[in-house]
Amino acid sequence: MVTLKEIAKECNVSATTVSNILNGKPKVSEATRQKVLQVVKKRGYQPNYVAQGLRNQRTRTIAVIAEDIGQFTTPGIIESVMARFETEGYHTIVWNLRLYARWNESWYNNEQAYRSILNPVLQELRSIKVEGVLYIAGHARKIHCTSQDYEVPMVMAYAYPDLHSIPSVTIDEERSAYDMVKYLLSMGHKRIGFIGGRADNIHTQRRLFGAQRAMFESHVPYNPEWVRYGDWYRLSGYNAAGPLVKAGVTAIFCMADRMAGGVYDYLEEKGLRAGEDVSVTGFDKQDLSEYFRPALTTMDLPLAEIGEKASALLLERLKEKENSVEIPREPIAISVPCSLVERQSVKRLVP
Repeated sequence: MVTLKEIAKECNVSATTVSNILNGKPKVSEATRQKVLQVVKKRGYQPNYVAQGLRNQRTRTIAVIAEDIGQFTTPGIIESVMARFETEGYHTIVWNLRLYARWNESWYNNEQAYRSILNPVLQELRSIKVEGVLYIAGHARKIHCTSQDYEVPMVMAYAYPDLHSIPSVTIDEERSAYDMVKYLLSMGHKRIGFIGGRADNIHTQRRLFGAQRAMFESHVPYNPEWVRYGDWYRLSGYNAAGPLVKAGVTAIFCMADRMAGGVYDYLEEKGLRAGEDVSVTGFDKQDLSEYFRPALTTMDLPLAEIGEKASALLLERLKEKENSVEIPREPIAISVPCSLVERQSVKRLVP
């Protein structure tokens, strides 16, 4: 096993310098810092965080709590978080609650089930003295994750905490849907149908609000009869497509790529063509969307940016705690817009 002294020798610096870099201490040039971190990564050096913690009362360990690592949005955020904290000399542990694997979506309104899994994890993380917690939700919603007196600094990604003291980073649902509808309007579409998730879902509500705002600004009527609700899955897109096509919409904005796949299925079954007879857009930029025929116009989720910004907020919290700075009570909520991915599923209408 490679030692700290061997790393120092290869980098032609002192063991103290290597230790300072791995512990995030200042007064080291950026060139030296990057050189040491590259050698550490190349040699596979693993600091003994337990021993370090016993010596200096710090573990330099960050915990990432994922509601379910199987959710397609979660791995991209985790990778970004781990990369950022690695460059800052922190060790990261990931705790997968497996909420969807355990109960699918039935746990949403089951506080007792949620607490039975989460509370022991929070207690365990406190007992092993993690320095910070980054909580990644499986889908955006308001979460009562922990109490006001939980002393470990925490940041939420892809969720809205009910405590103002916990910063959060989410996608800008409203702005992203606004941009998609503005794009459809620019392509000549005024009869636009919508397929969302459940009506009480935050994703659905905020995206619909953004869509309504875009249509209002463009003086295009918004027809609530052209809104259908599903469950984010392909079959619900298929079931919702029929009433919209029969109503004569020229474009259907699906709030998930999988539901857009269901719309494609319906159109093919009826002898219609996506991107020709009816334009279709999605949301999420899942890998499958590129392989639809025609390829699906969609919105790319800024997962890496969410992870980066959430990490930056947690690092600020750690500095505040280290320097005994009082944490502000004003809520910090950052929203990151998605990016339009224009493909072949939207036809330009000639006036």
